Amino acid sequence: MNDNSQKKWSDHVTKTSDALDLEKGVFTWKYPKEIALSLKKSADSSVRRKAGSFQSAMSMLVFYINRAGRNLDKTQLKILEEAKNELRVLYKKI
Repeated sequence: MNDNSQKKWSDHVTKTSDALDLEKGVFTWKYPKEIALSLKKSADSSVRRKAGSFQSAMSMLVFYINRAGRNLDKTQLKILEEAKNELRVLYKKI
């Protein structure tokens, strides 16, 4: 799989996840808590997810971070990493 098809594949998964209905542009938002709240809302309301809501929300966030890789702006990466902590707080995992 070349770089172009890899990007298209990950973009497709992010946009058409069978488990979560994500708000448009959620991974580009500037506030970690808002990202976490949106992911939690999506995971909690999903009836298609196969795992628990915390695991589904965290998995989607980690998937996006990993797929964006080196193309992800350092500032946005920091925001997304902070969103992982916010998710843990929201789900009382800390």
